[in-house]
Amino acid sequence: MTLLFDLATAVMRRLPPEQAHHLTICSLAAGVAPRAAAPDPASLGITLWNRRFPNPVGLAAGFDKNAEVPDAMLGFGFGYVECGTVTPRPQPGNPSPRLFRLREDRSLVNRLGFNNAGLEAMRERLARRRGRPGIVGANIGKNKDSTDAVADYVAGVAALAPLADYLVVNVSSPNTPGLRDLQRKSILVDLIAALRRAREAAVGTGNPPPLLLKIAPDLTEAERAEIAEAALETAIDGLVVSNTTVARPASLRSPLARETGGLSGPPLFAASTALLGEMRRLTQGRLPLIGVGGIAGGADAYAKIRAGASLVQLYTALVYEGPGLVTRIKRELAALLARDGFATLAEAVGADVPLATTTSGRERHAG
Repeated sequence: MTLLFDLATAVMRRLPPEQAHHLTICSLAAGVAPRAAAPDPASLGITLWNRRFPNPVGLAAGFDKNAEVPDAMLGFGFGYVECGTVTPRPQPGNPSPRLFRLREDRSLVNRLGFNNAGLEAMRERLARRRGRPGIVGANIGKNKDSTDAVADYVAGVAALAPLADYLVVNVSSPNTPGLRDLQRKSILVDLIAALRRAREAAVGTGNPPPLLLKIAPDLTEAERAEIAEAALETAIDGLVVSNTTVARPASLRSPLARETGGLSGPPLFAASTALLGEMRRLTQGRLPLIGVGGIAGGADAYAKIRAGASLVQLYTALVYEGPGLVTRIKRELAALLARDGFATLAEAVGADVPLATTTSGRERHAG
């Protein structure tokens, strides 16, 4: 089935990007999906937030915006799946064309603008899958025309905290005007406090879904420091590093590289990985980090982990490689851990970014 799906993926790459994506979602929803055959190596498992991840390789938000196919994607072999971004009210997003394949760079540019079917549609789908195995998170955002951003995010937490295994607050997409302004510390502290209150009201304090913040790669040194300070002051549960970039590296070859929107794929890898290491240092290793941006193989995933990521995510590489990529990354990652003498994934987290030691001589460690 994986081979057939890979062949179908190659055919769909000849279609316009959004049409191909729509057909893929429809096929998966209809049950036309491969399943990973082999169990995950024990070394890849990791426990975070009282949740056991069978492996650290996750599907990034953006693929399954409306939680239509999370179980099909778990069947690919992902250790977890993140749905969204979802906004309180349905919205169409930005005008087409708004998604571009940069074939020469194996990358994408998107200016989709949080196109989604709204909170109620996602809430109903996640409610129907309650009790099924597999970790499924939800990525929440604000409506483009909203005048109260905090209220939009509170609505997302209130609706989905009882159903999602974790929640990600997306304040870093470049495609919603003014959204990235929410990354300022003066705003973040109040926003996170409001979301923690909403989570407690929705599910109590026993074992609530962790609340994470997804940040942009295009931050100044001062902005990074402010985000780290806000994260520690508010005791948010983790950071997702990072979203797409508005930068355009000189190495890009595709004639579509100058399209407006967020760039994802290999050209984002170096910057997002450097930011990951910096956020590990700035947060003193006290927060679990999810590394995303440009992962296309096991070595890329391993570099993110050594830079401080306890989990990683990918999406763009699937467009070019197909579902067999997930199994390959896990196989390569397990081999790299064994090569370097790590019995578990947690042992490798942050290996390239040492932290200051505590008075007892031991490093702080979030993984």
